[in-house]
Amino acid sequence: MKLQTITPDRLDQLVAGCAGARVLVVGDVMLDQYIWGHVGRISPEAPVPVVEFDRESFMPGGAANVARNTHTLGAQTELLGHVGRDSSADQLHALLGEQGIGCTGLLASPDRTTSVKTRIIAHHQQIVRVDRETRGALDESGSGRLLAALERKLPGADAVIVCDYGKGVVTQALLDGVRHLCRARGVWLSLDPKPVHELSLVGLSLLTPNRREAFELAGVSDGTRNADPLKDPNLMRVADTLLMEISPALLLITLGDLGMLLCQRGQKPFHIPTVAREVFDVSGAGDTVIASFTLAVAAGASPIEAAIFSNHAAGVVVGKVGTATVSPAELAENFRRE
Repeated sequence: MKLQTITPDRLDQLVAGCAGARVLVVGDVMLDQYIWGHVGRISPEAPVPVVEFDRESFMPGGAANVARNTHTLGAQTELLGHVGRDSSADQLHALLGEQGIGCTGLLASPDRTTSVKTRIIAHHQQIVRVDRETRGALDESGSGRLLAALERKLPGADAVIVCDYGKGVVTQALLDGVRHLCRARGVWLSLDPKPVHELSLVGLSLLTPNRREAFELAGVSDGTRNADPLKDPNLMRVADTLLMEISPALLLITLGDLGMLLCQRGQKPFHIPTVAREVFDVSGAGDTVIASFTLAVAAGASPIEAAIFSNHAAGVVVGKVGTATVSPAELAENFRRE
């Protein structure tokens, strides 16, 4: 049976719609540092590889990578969050400015450090990662400042994406405030959850957990998996639980090499097999999923069309090393190759 897809003409319509959208991205902002090198020997001090330095590069990460993804697909994008008063924040501002992403909503906090993730990579393989960050919950004043900035920017927005990486910016007070503002204006609200801290997630437009996160949110231990997600009773039970207890309009569970599962109340789950041909690096793939799905909806896609659209976008980025984005041309090429 031929898999459901999006025709070239319809893809052109959706891509054009993405280019006309305006998206606000709120949450844990990071700076990704990559140290590139090669390994030629094992250290005499310990059984670890010695990476000989070649070069380093920096990219916006976390919520900033979601913003990169919406921007690369053509949307007018503004990023809101908290950073420290440090050189990493300055570097992040510069990178975002170069890429045309609005960042006046990045608020400097003297008591927070800009999150920096340093990945050491040799021969296209990540050797180790070093995290420098503040993980304490944002205080009431910080949440209030961020909500005020969001309220100023919300008129004319098509969607808001909340990015929770468990670094403390996404608190219950912040999420409640964002939800209230979006509901009052009829703005689509997507969230990529992190069950590391408990938040009430009731009543969102889109929730995009991976399998592990979905089971944690449902409070269920993962059991035996089935290669066909639609025949996986554990997964089906978790999806039903989340739809009943959290009530998102749409639930998209990402399943790695098994693709995605789109769930809606009152409808049968829809499984989208992965279209990835080569997988070099899955870091940031979830960012691409929530960014491209949200944009597709803003462009007029049905839920199934948005899932197919985002599945192809993720299939492109996992074939790249490091946090990456997908361009409209790459997306179109990926559809042509299916």
